[in-house]
Amino acid sequence: MSVRKLKPITPGQRFRVVNGFDAITTDKPEKSLLAPNKRSGGRNSQGKMTMRHIGGGHKKKYRVIDFKRERVGVPATVATIEYDPNRTAFIALLNYQDGEKRYVIAQNGLQVGQNIVSGDSVAPEIGNAMTLANIPLGTIISCLELRPGQGAVLARSAGAFAQLMARDGKYATVKLPSGETRLVLVTCMATIGAVSNSDHQLLVSGKAGRSRWLGRRPRVRPVVMNPVDHPMGGGEGKSSGGHPRSRNGIPAKGFRTRSKTKQSNKYIIERRKK
Repeated sequence: MSVRKLKPITPGQRFRVVNGFDAITTDKPEKSLLAPNKRSGGRNSQGKMTMRHIGGGHKKKYRVIDFKRERVGVPATVATIEYDPNRTAFIALLNYQDGEKRYVIAQNGLQVGQNIVSGDSVAPEIGNAMTLANIPLGTIISCLELRPGQGAVLARSAGAFAQLMARDGKYATVKLPSGETRLVLVTCMATIGAVSNSDHQLLVSGKAGRSRWLGRRPRVRPVVMNPVDHPMGGGEGKSSGGHPRSRNGIPAKGFRTRSKTKQSNKYIIERRKK
């Protein structure tokens, strides 16, 4: 993994930091695993804008990712490591022994030609998927399920990883990327290793136009709005804007919006770090 700082031959490249893409082995995706990805521009079915700051951007095809890893005991060979425009992590194309092809989230250190497999009787090596009941304590994991058979929902973005801390009965204690420690059923699947592209956090876009390519429209600061548009708007000159809050009046810094009666509260041992 590496990043490159460009020579400032244009103003937009002066501060630009780009991914070296050392791990990428091909720029041609597998056609059978592509799906259309229609953009909404932040509009609902009536054509009304319901999400701000969304619109434009380059056309993208969706890569169908196997988050469930349900092909138990069937070895697969890593054919390619590819860029995915729909996520920060890299993806890996697997060729199963019976001829089936699937995309999975690539782990850090996954190599082309490597064999990976999912199941309970496999070795805890990078890229292998197994239930928490069979993973050694202290192992770095990613692509973790919250409910058995649901598919991976936790620790899926670039460089993310969780750690298996303990097991007690039907629950395992897992430390999540946010710093939260919570209980997860030992029958849930996880993949060994941290997610690839850990240098993603070092990238610098360099110019506003690159945000537009990614489908992000400009965001106006609340302080410069009028009182009719935002609780922090209005005032003469450069006013501070009052207490930080959202457009709907919900306080922003330190105000807890999580329900005190939420069903999953009992599974959280330690809340995320502030």
